Amino acid sequence: MPIYEYRCEKCRRTTSVLTTRVSEKVDAVCAHCGGKKMRRLMSRFAMPRSEESRMESLGDPSKMGDIDENDPKSVARMMKRMGKEMGDEFNGPEFDKAVEELESGGDLGDEGSGEDDL
Repeated sequence: MPIYEYRCEKCRRTTSVLTTRVSEKVDAVCAHCGGKKMRRLMSRFAMPRSEESRMESLGDPSKMGDIDENDPKSVARMMKRMGKEMGDEFNGPEFDKAVEELESGGDLGDEGSGEDDL
């Protein structure tokens, strides 16, 4: 039974759809927001990794050498790598919006209040 993945155009999250046969027509609906405008994604090979293995990979100093914390685009690239490593539980509309803001050269600061949320 094939499993197809779709990205919702509304909330930009991924939904998996299980079909009984390859020839079956699929009318995918987003499992997160109910959106019906879905785009089929190219499936990728996945090899399960433990959380410990993912954290070790993120902590590898050789993967941090090209990060310039003063360059929003550099930080966005690092966040994308983190998002890929962490999987769907890390990604979502807020994450995507933050990365897009950084890629456009923006700042994630609190709209002029001068205070961090942390």
